[in-house]
Amino acid sequence: MTARHRLLVARPVPSAVAEAAAARFDATLADHNLSGEEVIEICRSQRIGGLLMGGNLKLDAATIAALPQTVRVIATTSIGWDHVDAAAAEARGITVTNVPDIGPECAADIAFMHILMCCRRAVEYDRLMRDGWGRRLGFDEMLGRRVSKRRIGIVGMGQIGRMVARRALAFDMEVHFTDLRPPASTVEGATFHATLDDLLPLAEVLTLHLPDVPATRGLIGAAQLARLPKGAILINAARGTLVDQDALIAALTSGHLFAAGLDTFADEPRVDPRLRAMTNVSLTPHAGSATVETREGICLRCLDNIDAVLSGRPAINPVNRQPIVAG
Repeated sequence: MTARHRLLVARPVPSAVAEAAAARFDATLADHNLSGEEVIEICRSQRIGGLLMGGNLKLDAATIAALPQTVRVIATTSIGWDHVDAAAAEARGITVTNVPDIGPECAADIAFMHILMCCRRAVEYDRLMRDGWGRRLGFDEMLGRRVSKRRIGIVGMGQIGRMVARRALAFDMEVHFTDLRPPASTVEGATFHATLDDLLPLAEVLTLHLPDVPATRGLIGAAQLARLPKGAILINAARGTLVDQDALIAALTSGHLFAAGLDTFADEPRVDPRLRAMTNVSLTPHAGSATVETREGICLRCLDNIDAVLSGRPAINPVNRQPIVAG
C-alpha cells in the first residue's frame, strides 16, 4: 500500500474539512492556532510534506529557512499571502498557494454590511434597544444617512472591489473607484479615477480593498481623511495597516467623519479601546470569510492544492503566477 502524504493543518478547521483531511492524507490536525515554533517542530518530527495555514500564522524568511526539506507546499486559507515570505519559500523549492476565487462575495458582503450599519446607525440603534428603549425617538433624533444615491469610492478594484461595486449599483449608489494601477477589468457604471486624490473629494463612502504591501501601508492618513467630504464614512475590510488609526480616531472625534466600519485592525486581535467606545464605529473580528460555505470551500481547495503538489502535479493556485491582491 502506498504511503499517504503527510499533512499538517496548523489551525482548527470545520469538522467537514478535518474529516476530508484525515481521509486524504496522513494528517496532523491542530486543536489551536500553532505558532511558528510549533510548526517547525511538528514538520521536523513528522516529516511533513504539506502545510495548511492561515493569516494568523506569520512565516517569515527565518521561519521558512528552519522548515525541513520534506516540506514542499504551503497552502494558505486566504486570498492575500502577505503573511508568507513567498520569495523565501520559492528559493527553498516550496510552492505557496492561496485561494483567490472562493469567498470574495462573502468579503464583499461584510464590507457592504458595514456600509449599511454606518449609514443607518445600526450600532447606536442596537445599543438603544438593548438598554430598554423606553421612549419614542424625536422626529429629528438619531437620524442616519440614506444609502441610495450616495457616492461610494472604492479603493482597489480586484474581485472583492468589483463585487462591492455591483452591490452598490444595486442600491442605486453612484460608484467611483481607483486602484494601484489601471484595473484589467471593471464594472459597467463605475467611474475610474487615476489617483486617490482625485477620488477622495467625491467619496461620501470610502471603502478599501487593497493588500498590505509597502505602497499601501498608511495610505489613508490625516491628509487623505481631510480630503473626504465632511460627514463621510470610511469602511476598511481589507487590511488594518492601510489606515493611520490615530488619524481615523481624530476624524471620528472631530465629526469630520460620520462613521467608520472596520473588519481589520492595525494590531489584531487587539482593538484600540477608543474605537470600541465609539457608537459610530461598527466592528467585526476580521470575519469576511466567516460563513460555513466559504470556510469549508477554502480549506478543501487548500487540500486540493497540497495534494496536487505532493503528487507531482502543478498547484491549482500558485501565488507566483498571480498579482498581489487583498483578502
